[in-house]
Amino acid sequence: MRVRGRLTWARRTRAGAALAAVLAGVLAPAVLPTASAAAGTAAAGTPVCQVRDDRLREISGMVATDDGYVVINDGADDEARRRIFFLDQRCAVVRAVAYPSRPRDTEDLAIGRDGTVWVADIGDNDHSRPTIAIWRLAPGSAKPVLHRMTYPDGPHDAEALLLDADGRPLVITKGGSGTVSLYAPTTALRPGATTPMASVGQVTLPRTSTSNPFLFLGRGVVTGAASAPDGHRVVLRSYADAFEYDVPAGDVVTALTSGTPRVTPLPDEPQGESITYSRDGRSLLTVSESADQPPGTRPTILRYPVTDAPVPAAGPTGSTGPVDTTSVRPAAEEAGGAGDRTWPLAVGAGTLLALLGLGALLWWRHTARR
Repeated sequence: MRVRGRLTWARRTRAGAALAAVLAGVLAPAVLPTASAAAGTAAAGTPVCQVRDDRLREISGMVATDDGYVVINDGADDEARRRIFFLDQRCAVVRAVAYPSRPRDTEDLAIGRDGTVWVADIGDNDHSRPTIAIWRLAPGSAKPVLHRMTYPDGPHDAEALLLDADGRPLVITKGGSGTVSLYAPTTALRPGATTPMASVGQVTLPRTSTSNPFLFLGRGVVTGAASAPDGHRVVLRSYADAFEYDVPAGDVVTALTSGTPRVTPLPDEPQGESITYSRDGRSLLTVSESADQPPGTRPTILRYPVTDAPVPAAGPTGSTGPVDTTSVRPAAEEAGGAGDRTWPLAVGAGTLLALLGLGALLWWRHTARR
């Protein structure tokens, strides 16, 4: 749901990012060598089409179909926006399906092999929901069916959904520090029943330096996910990057928790929360929310070519997997001895930025609850 806390989160994140940028600018570039070395390699996505329907200013989930796209809004106060929207290939709305009851916070979409659309009603900015929900819309149906679920360890905020090879939903928490958790229902979902979930693993995202409105904060959260049409790949996205994992044996959980992803930068998307594969599996498609952008801004679907080889990343590439051997070497190390003079300052600067980020996050959480 697009609530006051969420709006202030975006704005205050930008304020925190601006402060971090000032601090980073005050420090010499040699203090942050890895980010400098990896910067400049990201290319902007290619526009596909622009969504011009005013009801779709908070797009938080998208899947591609043979005829176009299906999208949802981050839950909105405006009843007309609480729909599952079907778009043609030019991004024009051709159908809108209402929910039989009000959703709480719809954040992502997935599509099954039979064409069933799964809507992830899993957002929880305040970590206060006793249950989360999945809505399933069968092909040709006029009404989605509600299924409720509970976490085993208390509420979590989540914005990403995947389906495994058996059609079981996997909920990926949003995180914040670069590590996110995976949850799956323990039994088959049933309408009218609440299904308990179990924790099935964790994923640690690679560290990157991709430019985005939220700087380091935007690189450590998961805002969307998608499966390739052939089921052999899955992708997680942050506000800055897409992390694509191979799923050779059909085991999505193992792929995410032990695999090494390929990284596709998604630079400077305004508030990127949606990702899907093109129907031929050759591209990643994304779209940003536009509600908090300058007047006249329209959501635009962007296309990025699928990356064939790992892109240099500056940190861990999985929860337990090995570090990618293509990781960028520190620039100070390459300069021959400069690192000996700058590493104490770099450590201090990193600690300061981390403390500022933690303090800012706690402040946002506190004010969002008011």
